Amino acid sequence: GSTDASDGDAAGIGPVTEGKLTIATGEFAYEPWVVGDAPESGEGFEAAVAYAVAEELGYAAEDVVWVRTSFDAAIAPGPKDFDLNLQQFSITEERAQVVDFSSPYYVTTQAVVAASGTPAAEATSIAELQDVVLGVQSGTTSLQAVEELIAPNTDVQVFNTNDDAVAALQNGLIDALVVDLPTAFYVRDAQLEGDGVIVGQLDAAAGDEFGFVLPKGSSLAAEVTAAVDALRERGVLDELATQWLADQGAPFLK
Repeated sequence: GSTDASDGDAAGIGPVTEGKLTIATGEFAYEPWVVGDAPESGEGFEAAVAYAVAEELGYAAEDVVWVRTSFDAAIAPGPKDFDLNLQQFSITEERAQVVDFSSPYYVTTQAVVAASGTPAAEATSIAELQDVVLGVQSGTTSLQAVEELIAPNTDVQVFNTNDDAVAALQNGLIDALVVDLPTAFYVRDAQLEGDGVIVGQLDAAAGDEFGFVLPKGSSLAAEVTAAVDALRERGVLDELATQWLADQGAPFLK
């Protein structure tokens, strides 16, 4: 290869390290996205997706190098120390002005979180949720999802922030909270500290789309999108979502 730097520029920004695929995730990576804060294990939904994409691109597992970034640094303008980054980045037009995105590897669903020991926590169907008091955060897609997919018999309680909604759940002002699935895991594991249950997911495809973040002008962007698309078409992404997300106590409610 030529040592002339301008050659590389013409083809876009190449890999951080030749022959390796450098993938970033959060400074602390949470379950069920990454199990045990150890993405190199390949366990957890995003860790598993990362290795599946690496394989599609022709990289052996041992040629995947993990680095950590903050969420904000990853989507800020400027040079990056990674080829790909995944930590539940929603694809938005605003972000796409400063970084490149792959096609989506996951579309978020809405999920119902209840306080342990409540009737809502025992619900196994949509019908059983129609008589409970449900809460949502204002300005989210959750309200529309509740009204369309659950159609409760009591008014949905709307809160300014997720924290206010969680406090209402803890204080018994609402029986259950509807949030996107990634937030549901966070509410259950970090905020309710074991006193919460994910009742299940609502089956609708109106959620945020998560994509890999790549440096703006990355030469890998088209290849990564092709890899994600191939995994989606073969059903691999759905299998991984079922394995790592639904099996984590988030079945689909009918």
